[in-house]
Amino acid sequence: RADLGRAKVLVHNAVGGAFGSFLDVDPQVLNRNFQVNTMGLLYLARRLTPAMIKAGEGAIMVTGNTSALRGRAGFAGFAPTKAAQRILAEAIARDLGPKGVQVAYLVIDAVIDVPRMRERYTDKPDDFFIQPAAIAEEVWHVAHQDRCAWSFTVELRPYGETW
Repeated sequence: RADLGRAKVLVHNAVGGAFGSFLDVDPQVLNRNFQVNTMGLLYLARRLTPAMIKAGEGAIMVTGNTSALRGRAGFAGFAPTKAAQRILAEAIARDLGPKGVQVAYLVIDAVIDVPRMRERYTDKPDDFFIQPAAIAEEVWHVAHQDRCAWSFTVELRPYGETW
């Protein structure tokens, strides 16, 4: 704060995940993922929003994925924490919106074009992946929307995604 001043935009992009059925997932792993995905958002919002409220402006952008909207077999160590994160973001949005602070949940329903994913999906064409710069552009857009038309749930996917 001394060097940069108050935060005007918070992007919560932390991800803790583990895959497996509810019978297989270690409860401690699920708890750790909850701490990263949900409690991390709570702590950051509590720390940064008082200055945003005082200024009457600011934005919190929370990134998630389809797991925040539905539970699938094999996602017991991940989906519950992303769903809780989305609901927490909505509760924060309803508190902060009237105070001039925008909160949005961006569902990134895609494989992000990073080296690790390129190595995993070597048979996929370029347009299978979503580009990090395109995600950043949409996050910036939503964070700077006109107050008369704020979005909460925004879904991003490559045009070829089958959903």
